[in-house]
Amino acid sequence: MTIDLLLAAGTVLTPEAIAAGGSSGPTAVAIRDGRIAGVAPADSATASAWQDEAALVLDLGDATITAGFVDAHIHPVMGLILTRGLDLSGITTASGVRDALTEYLTTRPDDEEWTLAWGLDPVVFGDGVVGNHLLDGVTGGRKVFITLFDGHSAVASRAALEAAGVRGDETFPAGSAVGVDAGGRPTGLLNEFAAQQLVLAHIPDPTFDDRVEQLGALLDGMAATGIVAGQMLDLMATDSFDLLDELERRRDLPIRLRISPSVFPGFTDDDLERQLAYQELAGRRWYVRGVKLMIDGTIDNGTAWLFEPDSHGDSTKSVWLNTDEYRRAVRFFHEHGIPTTTHAIGDKGIAFVAETLGALDPGPQPVQHRIEHIETLPDEVLDAIVSAGAAASMQPTHCTLYTRADHTDNWSRRLGDERADRGWRTRDLKDRGVILTLGSDWPIAPYDPREIVAAAQLRRPAGQEAVEPVQPHQGLSAVETLQGYTTEYWRSVGETGGTIEAGEPADLTVWSLNPLKADPDRFATADVVLTVVEGRVQAAIGVPVRS
Repeated sequence: MTIDLLLAAGTVLTPEAIAAGGSSGPTAVAIRDGRIAGVAPADSATASAWQDEAALVLDLGDATITAGFVDAHIHPVMGLILTRGLDLSGITTASGVRDALTEYLTTRPDDEEWTLAWGLDPVVFGDGVVGNHLLDGVTGGRKVFITLFDGHSAVASRAALEAAGVRGDETFPAGSAVGVDAGGRPTGLLNEFAAQQLVLAHIPDPTFDDRVEQLGALLDGMAATGIVAGQMLDLMATDSFDLLDELERRRDLPIRLRISPSVFPGFTDDDLERQLAYQELAGRRWYVRGVKLMIDGTIDNGTAWLFEPDSHGDSTKSVWLNTDEYRRAVRFFHEHGIPTTTHAIGDKGIAFVAETLGALDPGPQPVQHRIEHIETLPDEVLDAIVSAGAAASMQPTHCTLYTRADHTDNWSRRLGDERADRGWRTRDLKDRGVILTLGSDWPIAPYDPREIVAAAQLRRPAGQEAVEPVQPHQGLSAVETLQGYTTEYWRSVGETGGTIEAGEPADLTVWSLNPLKADPDRFATADVVLTVVEGRVQAAIGVPVRS
């Protein structure tokens, strides 16, 4: 029996080791043909025999091997467009944004047609109108397009609106809108994707070749933080498959991708059939499975679906103007055995999705459906999620990076204290037996899982002990957080996986610290020693690899 790769480490978090509190003693993991051939104590005769037969042996010292981390929610192709230009993430004052733009413009050519930025926090507008008045006296008549941090809205300068011919009276088949003042003139706010596209359509895209290289570099970055796979929840770039095929022509993808294309309001029967055909598509390390839907937008831009309006009088309706159409889409995919995952942020939106899923005929072959985000959750809606058997996919750093315990952030101010206190109820979901997987929603938040692991437990940003935790009683345990990136991910899509056992795919992450024993703040800065995908070393950061 030939072993392709043999890993030896101080701790290997098999199911038995996890159940024992996170200790295993020095252990060897043998890999053959892309799968785990076996696990044995490092000093055993079995491990010794493997070493004699192995093509490559890596002694990882005191490192800890876990099942490979899977980010349940990423937008790697769409994110390349959203993250062009100046990164405004973390700036929380209008003056800070204006200063950053002023400095950035000094580095740009005078004849540059478009100025782009992203990551804008709406808190910089206070309780005022979100609009392009923020740019007055700064951009000098340039065409400027700034994506807000939630990715669901943008601010365009007056010159950008004029170049795109935006009038303010545009209508859309879904919940998009162009912000206007009392006189009907555009303010620069573009809510949701169709409205943003009015301007984006006029901004030149990078070349196809540049995007292939950018996508490869992005996935390399994910692998370097310990990610071995991710679920891509969109297909908004029509050439996404072409990009992936070309990247795989040049080299292997650094991580696996499970792609769940988006289904939007206004779909036709042909669109549904096209989604069925997509389910047959695959490359070497990417494949299509499932679909993504959205029932609402975001609280921060006033497009969530709440039982009661927010403090601005917004977030009162679904992005589906005909919600029966949403029900029809979910039922169609359910009957074809295709799992759905639905973006639902507001309490009424979450309730509607849970009720829709709960009304489905379970059939002879159960289909696991999932709800994304679940930001503000009343008890009765939690009950509906449990009753429906829906899985939950949540992003802990959306809570810890964009909200504050004192409710001074935009999200909390819009909701008010009572609804803000129902935010990101991960502990309550777990206690009720709901499948809970974790991720980043990159580029909405950074993808590094080490920081997310810390945030899920501490309910504050990693390494910021002075920051008051947000609803700390909702924190997860170290084991639950590890499971959220491994076994619970696979359960959330109706499959098994995410364990280190003979016969399982050899997708592994190796850390310098044990995520079950290290202080969460320390783990957030732990080294990623290497990742293994399909039994091959993908990202070797902390160890030289020689054949």
